[in-house]
Amino acid sequence: MPIKKIEREKESKREKITQKEKYHEAVGRRKSSTARVRMLPVAEKSQNHITINSIDFEKYFRTNILQAIVKEAIKLVKPKIKFNISVLVKGGGISSQAQAVRHGIARILSKLNDDDKKRLKKAELLKRDSRAKERRKFGLKKARKAAQWSKR
Repeated sequence: MPIKKIEREKESKREKITQKEKYHEAVGRRKSSTARVRMLPVAEKSQNHITINSIDFEKYFRTNILQAIVKEAIKLVKPKIKFNISVLVKGGGISSQAQAVRHGIARILSKLNDDDKKRLKKAELLKRDSRAKERRKFGLKKARKAAQWSKR
């Protein structure tokens, strides 16, 4: 093969790599749920679109409350660019998954703009809510519930 052809192939591979890296990525967590969020800027005419585990987010999160939780960071910031968000979420229940997705989206939006970071921080969307179910202890019925003490 001629040297010029090899150089062109290398350049085209580099261009493909740089095109793939144009998305922004963050991880959101809540309880035992983990959400890997990727935001890809798209053309101005298209709509903002969110897919979760390759399913449209309105089908994945069926209730309006969970959908509002996912969109909370976007509504607060109102970004000027149009984007597609794809999410891989694992573990936990449906509610904690929605909160993990919100945490990941908020982290991405905070990376893009410092003014947005201040707003998101004030709304406490950048904090990881670390509350989780306490483990059951030996000799107890639940984490803290003990058997009823009897006098006789």
